[in-house]
Amino acid sequence: MNRIEIQYFAVLRERAGTGRETVETAAATAAELYDELATRHDFGLPRGMLRVAVNDEFADWSRPLAAGDRVVFIPPVAGG
Repeated sequence: MNRIEIQYFAVLRERAGTGRETVETAAATAAELYDELATRHDFGLPRGMLRVAVNDEFADWSRPLAAGDRVVFIPPVAGG
């Protein structure tokens, strides 16, 4: 199990009820982590609509995760 820091924005923050959380997870990749959290918080957005950043750098969904990583899920931006 790895301890991962998560940051949420926009609709994901609303669904999670927080802008940040730290989770203990067995997820090996950013994709697995998102799937786990999407189920927990009922995000309802497919990964293809999001970007992910790990440790302040945009990353591929298949990027392996390690203990202490900081992950940010970035939903589409609505403008006006």
